Amino acid sequence: MLKYLFAFIILIHGLIHFMGFAKAFNYGELKQLTLPISKTQGTVWLITALLFIFMAAAFLIKKENWWVVAFPAVALSQLVIIQSWKDAKYGTIANIIILVVAVLALTLVLFENKFRRDVKESLQRTEALPAALLTEEDLQHLPEPVQRYLRYSGVIGKTKVKNVYIAFEGKMRDKKRDYFSFRSEQYNFFDEPTRLFFMKGKMKGITVPGYHHYKNGNAVMDIRLFGLIPVVHKSGQVMNKAETVTVFNDMCLFAPAALIDNRIRWQTIDSLSVKASFTNKNITISAELKFDKEGKLINFISGDRTELNSMEQIPWSTPIHQYKEVKGIKLMSEGDAVWHYPDSNFIYGQFTLKEIAYNLKY
Repeated sequence: MLKYLFAFIILIHGLIHFMGFAKAFNYGELKQLTLPISKTQGTVWLITALLFIFMAAAFLIKKENWWVVAFPAVALSQLVIIQSWKDAKYGTIANIIILVVAVLALTLVLFENKFRRDVKESLQRTEALPAALLTEEDLQHLPEPVQRYLRYSGVIGKTKVKNVYIAFEGKMRDKKRDYFSFRSEQYNFFDEPTRLFFMKGKMKGITVPGYHHYKNGNAVMDIRLFGLIPVVHKSGQVMNKAETVTVFNDMCLFAPAALIDNRIRWQTIDSLSVKASFTNKNITISAELKFDKEGKLINFISGDRTELNSMEQIPWSTPIHQYKEVKGIKLMSEGDAVWHYPDSNFIYGQFTLKEIAYNLKY
């Protein structure tokens, strides 16, 4: 609702500027404008009107750089308003509203640019890494359930994974709160385990971006209202360990070819489950992986993740509900993120895979 109200303000404000153009070129008797307007000024009124209309359209079709037009539009608008202050001074209110929203949109972009810079740096690092095909020989040290999963996934005979891009849509919530929708994109890198996850959540119509980054074994969660006002900022050893679990979870679910990594130690439990330990930067985490008879990974369970609101170490799992094939590789397409509290299981996240790509270059 707020979105359409703001677009309406931009559009009406733009249309009003046509009055100055009409006054200058004598296209009608406009009693609302009592001061004379030259043809040069009238041309500026016209250009300003067109800029606002273009801006309203860009905003409605969700062009993320709509705000670029706002700054020259508001500047020109305020210039002609000052020249006709007696008649047009109340247009300043609309300009202030538009300018504030545009500045907030800019802060979102500046916040997201930190993510983009980290992605660029990591892509440049991995671009020169050698590419080789994954073969049956690469699987020989893996437990049979894991081998079966890699064969089911269809990664044999394809290029080994250096990095992966993943885009999600879904919804999340805290305990005792309603779900909020989100979109996210992330890049994972496997030479030096790195996870760069940028999420845009929608809370009561307001975009709240969050950047989770894991580099060199250090993790940071940074969530800011409008990309400006800190809401959550967490880091430290507890966060590092929790995010190491998430990094390994991503490997299992979205980059099965990466499971040949020698930082993983395997232990067979039975024909359909294994225990794995993953070590990075002196942090070791473990998880149990459960498979079905077809070879699909159907759940990932770890006791090494801390619920950051309560700071309790609680069992965490990611049951998988659906698979789909993407460019010859079968992958999880729908799944949940679950905290297993002593009294109940709490689904706090529901994820749908929208896009995935491997071995990207900058």
